[in-house]
Amino acid sequence: MNYTAPMLDLPALARAFGTPASAQAWLLNGTPLGLAVVLLLAGSLADDHGRRRIFLLGTLGLGLTTALGGLAGSTLTFTLARIAQGAASAAVLAASLGLIAHAHPGGASRIRATGVWGAFVSAGIALGPLLAGALGGLADWRWTYEALAAGTLLVAAFGARTLAESRAPRAGRPDVAGALTFGLALAALLTALTLGRDGWLRPSVGLLLLAAVVLTAAFALVERRGAAPMIDLALFRRPAFRAATAGALFTGLAVIGFFSVLPALLQRGTGMAPLTTAWLFLFWSGTAFVVALQVRRLAGRIPAAYQLALGFVLSTAGVLVLFGAVEGTADWPRLLVGLLVAGAGSGVLNAALPRLAVDSVPPERAAMGSGANNTARYIGSSAGVALTLALSTAGPDTALVASAALGLAGAAVTLAAARNRRPGTDG
Repeated sequence: MNYTAPMLDLPALARAFGTPASAQAWLLNGTPLGLAVVLLLAGSLADDHGRRRIFLLGTLGLGLTTALGGLAGSTLTFTLARIAQGAASAAVLAASLGLIAHAHPGGASRIRATGVWGAFVSAGIALGPLLAGALGGLADWRWTYEALAAGTLLVAAFGARTLAESRAPRAGRPDVAGALTFGLALAALLTALTLGRDGWLRPSVGLLLLAAVVLTAAFALVERRGAAPMIDLALFRRPAFRAATAGALFTGLAVIGFFSVLPALLQRGTGMAPLTTAWLFLFWSGTAFVVALQVRRLAGRIPAAYQLALGFVLSTAGVLVLFGAVEGTADWPRLLVGLLVAGAGSGVLNAALPRLAVDSVPPERAAMGSGANNTARYIGSSAGVALTLALSTAGPDTALVASAALGLAGAAVTLAAARNRRPGTDG
């Protein structure tokens, strides 16, 4: 809910802060930036120092920073609050899947539990814009964030009473060098992607991209030599881990990036009222919720990588149905059908990804597996948001075509990553 609320508020936020079009991506990309930078570290800390502890710290931090976001008075202060919300959300996401993996060690129980986790991701995606539309229409956009803050603090209080602690400590200190190099690399990359909208050939964009490459290489070197790395790079030898990571990255690029901007595109292209777009958005996210709960029935029949490919194909099909319906007079039948089909694809992805993320790593590193998977997802979503906003200046159909192409690429890359390239490698 916290992640998706600004999707509906984007025009109102831009007006309130006087945000120019070139900087509006920051209003959406603040949270995924914080998420992507901190997720790996949060997963590692959760495994080593207690998943319950990290989860509760994350929920408390998310409640407080969300309340501060509702008090922001400028693009800069709102973006900084959203980055802090993303960092706190990273602790919630990584630790929550680690807690679930510990409570449900495997089999049908884990399949059901991770399916429910994925379904409630979809539910939050649906309810965030509805809450923003309702409170924004009745009072002011700021009330959305204060309501979310109150709800998050209630979750923290409930979690303190009900969750059991679990950990799998390793020898060694926290990977500060890895966290620093990785965080700086992502900050440079996402800043370049956001600033690139004003011109990809500018020196500042080129320097940021170069810095991202250099810092990523430094991070890989640190992780290879570290005694207790945030992520064990040997995991990339596992086909299941590669498939989970590729699937998460393209889910962000092709699905989350496009649908994060879709409500604003509908408001701008068809003149829909914000609350109308929120209810329409529910057809996508609500379908994803229902489908994610049912995906457990595919376990044992369709391998996880093929489930991801199916999710990408369905999402792509739904996006193609939307072609020509996001601008001018609203074509309701096509909008509804497209959102329902794309929502089914998102539901498959949201259920299959968390299970593959924890199944593809050793049991004691479940939170790290979740952190790695969600890092890839939110790197992709940040790039997808920046790309969608940039392409939408040429018309929403251009962004639709890009989303569809990335969806098909995601299906192909995920299946390729799942192949066992050398006999004897881990699956």
